[in-house]
Amino acid sequence: MSHNPIRPWRDVMRRKSRQIMVGKVPVGGDAPITVQTMTNTLTTDVKATVEQIQRSVVAGADIVRVSTPDEESTRALREIVRESPVPIVADIHFHYRRAIEAAEAGAACLRINPGNIGDAKRVAEVVKAAKDHGCSIRIGVNAGSLERHLLEKYGEPCPDAMVESGLDHIKLLQDNDFHEFKISCKASDVFLAAAAYQKLAEATDAPIHLGITEAGGLMSGTVKSAVGLGSLLWAGIGDTIRVSLSADPVEEVKVGYEILKSLGLRTRGVQIISCPSCARQGFDVIKTVEALEKRLEHIKTPMSLSIIGCVVNGPGEALMTDIGFTGGGAGSGMVYLAGKQNHKLSNEKMIDHIVGLVEARAAEIDAREAAE
Repeated sequence: MSHNPIRPWRDVMRRKSRQIMVGKVPVGGDAPITVQTMTNTLTTDVKATVEQIQRSVVAGADIVRVSTPDEESTRALREIVRESPVPIVADIHFHYRRAIEAAEAGAACLRINPGNIGDAKRVAEVVKAAKDHGCSIRIGVNAGSLERHLLEKYGEPCPDAMVESGLDHIKLLQDNDFHEFKISCKASDVFLAAAAYQKLAEATDAPIHLGITEAGGLMSGTVKSAVGLGSLLWAGIGDTIRVSLSADPVEEVKVGYEILKSLGLRTRGVQIISCPSCARQGFDVIKTVEALEKRLEHIKTPMSLSIIGCVVNGPGEALMTDIGFTGGGAGSGMVYLAGKQNHKLSNEKMIDHIVGLVEARAAEIDAREAAE
């Protein structure tokens, strides 16, 4: 949506994968990389769970996972699915019966952990339920819950053990003539997860769900996820992502989008390019950016906005953004539109004025796209 042309040196060459459907959302192939999160409410509290799903969707979630640890939760899932605006993935912990009940309740996808779900017979029953009710399946390999025989074989969780677990369960699904599956190989260790995903990407054409599991709190988990997921996405690996944070699920969605936006893989909302501020700044950059981020959260139309405190880098950054403001002297700065100087603006009126410019630009883009 920016006025700037796409530069070929920024392109990420995605790994070729099969495409499956999670409800009405395509995953894999040439579909956009989807952003997921997971509710942390009690599933039996339908009202709270639906409210959290809706907030996550406003933030941009394409798919939401819901935990179904017991029969009461799978009963509640039916109403949650009915009220959710996006496909629901049922997270199955140990008992295969929960997967069958979740499929019957309308889940779009069943996430099963191979090390916990049970033997081949139980997996076959889950597959039958998925076929009968049009569900896809995510094979969720996790370094923390590998099968005992693989731990005995390899001595510890390692990339080879994780990939072998995943391929064994792919075979189980394929032996049951089931192909609507995606797979993840998560670990809390960035190096372990990245190595496992790299091996997995070479071993299968299944869509890959990326995640660094148990990444940590908002700050540490964001950094860890950005490093791990970012390196894999840059290598073209990944068809859907979930950032795991000990934080509000809405924050997971926001971080997920920021990772994808930084690599040019998704565009949504306003991308603010701002300086860290220093003694040269002509206005309070930090407070201004904080205010603009909050005031512009409602904008879904992709565009870029530069907020730079002085003229050292400001004009150059403004050349590459849809809207820009560069601080100057005497309490005012310069507004740039489509990379060109447009008008001077006082610092006192800056925030309201820039919000108005962004809203007007978003309305213009939306109207043009609606007419095409």
